[in-house]
Amino acid sequence: MALDLDFVRAQFPAFNEAALQGQAFFENAGGSYTCAPVIERLMRYYTQRKVQPYGPYDASRLAGEEMDEARVRLAAIMGVDTDEVSFGPSTTQNTYVLAQAFAGFMQPGEAIVVTNQDHEANTGPWRRLAERGIEVREWKIDPDTGHLDPEALANLLDEKVRLVCFPHCSNVVGEINPVTEITAMAHAAGAFVCVDGVSYAPHGIPNVGELGPDIYLFSAYKTYGPHQGIMVMRRALGTTLPNQGHFFNEGTLYKRFTPAGPDHAQIAASAGMADYIDALAAHEGITGDGAARGAGVHDLMRAHEVELLQPLLDYASTKNSVRLIGPDQAASRAPTVALASQENAEVLAQRLVKHGVMAGGGDFYAVRALQAMGVNMDKGVLRVSFTHYTSKAEIDQLLNALDDIL
Repeated sequence: MALDLDFVRAQFPAFNEAALQGQAFFENAGGSYTCAPVIERLMRYYTQRKVQPYGPYDASRLAGEEMDEARVRLAAIMGVDTDEVSFGPSTTQNTYVLAQAFAGFMQPGEAIVVTNQDHEANTGPWRRLAERGIEVREWKIDPDTGHLDPEALANLLDEKVRLVCFPHCSNVVGEINPVTEITAMAHAAGAFVCVDGVSYAPHGIPNVGELGPDIYLFSAYKTYGPHQGIMVMRRALGTTLPNQGHFFNEGTLYKRFTPAGPDHAQIAASAGMADYIDALAAHEGITGDGAARGAGVHDLMRAHEVELLQPLLDYASTKNSVRLIGPDQAASRAPTVALASQENAEVLAQRLVKHGVMAGGGDFYAVRALQAMGVNMDKGVLRVSFTHYTSKAEIDQLLNALDDIL
């Protein structure tokens, strides 16, 4: 089954904007276009429901129901219980709150494992626990390939390790890590698992229940939605960690790790992400419950992306003037491609503008990974990233532009 790209792009108002015509968007890893159902729900909330939710009057009651709907439907797609899904202002903020919870849960001398493949949001907050007497062990990438070897993790695990943190895929390396295998290893050693899914979820929201981690984090604004961090916290861990919310909310799982007041409108609008997945599933004849529809859409997205990605990887692999960061096979990675060269990456990104290509250059908060791979940090990497709504014509536009600037 092939993805109906015309239908997909019709769900994203950006593709009809006059100011964006002729522009090929390749900085999706920094934030995706927003789908129409999210925009419509956000507009409706701000115009019809901008009141304190969960009150007895209609506007307030409907406001609360729309917030609840987002949690219910996203939980169904991810194969977890409704109250195991919570929202926060960003994934970075959610991770900081989690780190504070673990700081109160762990004892000095106990250990956590972090990687140097991560975006700083899923490594920096955990590393700071060293100030509390927690041992921090680093699971290191291969400096040539950026690969995280599960065997290397095995050497770090013992009875002291309480938590293992790693990305589903890195925002510069792009390789998809075997979450289920790694989670099983950590659980067998008695450790909990926290997975940063920010760079993976835009390519198909995963079934977290099947993958198995205790915590899974991603960002709605990179997954066609509003600026919210979405967190799955499985019940066994969530009821064990110390409450980080108001004391009178500690009996509600999804409130335990959101100490700040929630953004009512953006939570309600997050249901639009589920609207989009369901609309695409219905259009493509994918049926079943929420998890089944989500899985079918996930597979459609990935198949389309893999087909478009391989020519870009082939081009980069044979270009002597650049170094491709991460795997050269599309099936094993996300369509987030970092290229290192002797030229300043921000300058290269600026040169792409005249070709109608929107991309970025820099370190993308993955400083540890790029340093470990020997990238010149004064130059950084040019990153081109896309998702399932990208067309072959846009890939061709990118390849022609790269041929001109590299």
